[in-house]
Amino acid sequence: MSAIGVGNEVLSYCSKCKLTLAHIIVIMKNDNDIGKVCCNTCKSTHAYKDPSKVKARSKKAQSKKILSTDSISDIWMNAISNTSTKSKHYSLEEQFLQGDIIDHPTFGPGFIDKLIGSDKIQVIFRHNIRTLIHNKR
Repeated sequence: MSAIGVGNEVLSYCSKCKLTLAHIIVIMKNDNDIGKVCCNTCKSTHAYKDPSKVKARSKKAQSKKILSTDSISDIWMNAISNTSTKSKHYSLEEQFLQGDIIDHPTFGPGFIDKLIGSDKIQVIFRHNIRTLIHNKR
């Protein structure tokens, strides 16, 4: 095992890259403790973080989607079958409400799951979830 010291390479968790990567030791606290390291990938200098002690953090979803054990098709089928409203033709100018059924020329029939602001809607289609614009006059 090689001795640890300034200028030697060590594995450290990089808080900028969010990965465990090779770093060069820049500062030692004492003979046995690493102070600061420089990431070989992003070149940032930061405190040494022992990769075995860093907790794995879960990333939040990039887009807000329905989290469920059901598939999108099952959610869509339930929504379509449990509504009594008549479907409306989708148009940018038309205003829709949560719970409405729309007929989109490309995606087909969809269920409006939620309103996002005054001009966007989240629509559940048979095979995917889309954010669409509405109420543009």
